[in-house]
Amino acid sequence: MTSQTMTATTMTPPTDQGTWVLGDLTVNRIGFGAMRLTQNGAAFEAGAAPSDRGRAMSVLRRAVELGVNHIDTAAFYFSPLRSANELINQALAPYPDDLVITTKVGPSRDASGAWRPHATPEQLRGQVEENLRQLGRDHLDVVNLRIVGTDSIAERFGALARLRDAGLIRHLGLSNVRPEHLAEAQAIAPVVCVQNLYGLGVRPDQDEFVRVCGEQGVAFVPFYAIAGAGREAGASGADGETVLAVARAHGASAAQVRLAWTLHRGPHVLAIPGTGNPDHVEENVAAGALRLSEDELAVLNAFHQGGV
Repeated sequence: MTSQTMTATTMTPPTDQGTWVLGDLTVNRIGFGAMRLTQNGAAFEAGAAPSDRGRAMSVLRRAVELGVNHIDTAAFYFSPLRSANELINQALAPYPDDLVITTKVGPSRDASGAWRPHATPEQLRGQVEENLRQLGRDHLDVVNLRIVGTDSIAERFGALARLRDAGLIRHLGLSNVRPEHLAEAQAIAPVVCVQNLYGLGVRPDQDEFVRVCGEQGVAFVPFYAIAGAGREAGASGADGETVLAVARAHGASAAQVRLAWTLHRGPHVLAIPGTGNPDHVEENVAAGALRLSEDELAVLNAFHQGGV
């Protein structure tokens, strides 16, 4: 990956790439993912060193200063000494009026960090209440039901819809799902967003689902848009010459090109890059100013179809 980045003088707020509405909540299209806040190294890796508390909180505050008003988190984002939700609470409360916090339920981890079986419909209320407590909120802006597998989600999504009706949740979304899951959920309650693995050269089979979400007015929110195949470990830096050539042409980093390409996929596509590094927050936000030409998009799209 090239070490060049866009300078502070060229940095513009993420609104430069527009906004999207999650239900009735307007967000800038570049947000922030909190998964990597709690420890150094790969997320969820056993034995990894906890992150520096002050540094993690400064990352969150800097993101908001730069115009980020959409933070993605989960109660299962934690290390032995750090909880992403509690870092968000301590760094940002009292929360800005326009800040939208999206969280996920379904998965959970025990105190040792080991994964538990995904929640049953009856267990989802406890997970929602855990997020409320950690974030210090009386309701959650957006809750995504994250699933594994192809089974029906009707019972679990219906349980969340009832919590929405009770006022604990404002809007509902889905994570790690297929088109048939979206259709199933939409028949129960409105869905404002879908979070799936997707990025430049990663999961081109999702292209059609991205398009369908746009037609339905549902935000598509890729995770690992920068990390790609690196997933929880983060970006490997092993970007191909296609991506690096576009980056050099703009005096940008490969990560910025990946984010810019993501935003070019449609006005409903949001980005939630995560980092524990304040410099990377600035770099990620600056990607909102990166305009790719039609020729560059054609080259990158061809790379995308060819896979990682």
